[in-house]
Amino acid sequence: MHKILVITDLHLTNDGKTIIDLDPQARLRRVLDAAARDHADAQAMIAMGDLAHWGGPREYARLRDTLADAPWPIHLMIGNHDNRANFRTTFPDTPATDDGHVQQVLSFGDWRLILLDSHDETFAEPAHSGILCEARLDWLTRELARAADKKVVICIHHPPMRTFFDGMDDIGLRNKDQLLDIIDRHAQVKQIVAGHIHRTISGVVRQMPITVFKSPCHQMPLVLGQAGSDHSVDEPGAYGLLLLHDEGVTIHSEDVM
Repeated sequence: MHKILVITDLHLTNDGKTIIDLDPQARLRRVLDAAARDHADAQAMIAMGDLAHWGGPREYARLRDTLADAPWPIHLMIGNHDNRANFRTTFPDTPATDDGHVQQVLSFGDWRLILLDSHDETFAEPAHSGILCEARLDWLTRELARAADKKVVICIHHPPMRTFFDGMDDIGLRNKDQLLDIIDRHAQVKQIVAGHIHRTISGVVRQMPITVFKSPCHQMPLVLGQAGSDHSVDEPGAYGLLLLHDEGVTIHSEDVM
């Protein structure tokens, strides 16, 4: 079995700045401490985007310092709140494609985790929605071909499914059908994991299981059908846990009080 930790939507701010009166750095440290206490034996942690709230250099510097003492390697992704250039300046060793997209493949025995970059740096309307351009989709297709004899989990910030949080669905992955079309042709993909929504959600689209994880900081209240993407409540932060094994994927979400 392979144990992989997941966090998403960290929203690190500049020193002293809060979100709904919550300090994202303090909340993140609480989640990291809990994960390290209970799962120091994990093989890696994946941080699935929205690492910084405004994408500024000082926010990424605070994130780098906050993650420095983690007991596992941490693999970073970016989301709609991030700034690709500032991120890559602060984390120059994070793998990226020749086109500059923050994408990579992680290997764990017979499993491959493919980390995708759904950030749209043009902020095309609707702002904060995600996109996988042709270059990113072509890269994914090539990596799936290379992993034809492996089992695959795809990690992406924007979930390719409807959540019925209307405001968040409005800023979802704009070309999710293109991604799902590729996945339909590759039976080795067993699971998709995502963030963006700030709530633990599970669903199935085209027979593909999709899991969305909560944030270490602020969460989405259960307000289905409402417009807007700024609904936030002070509920416990959380981290996710992927268990990759011979029978498939087992996923947990752990709240941290």
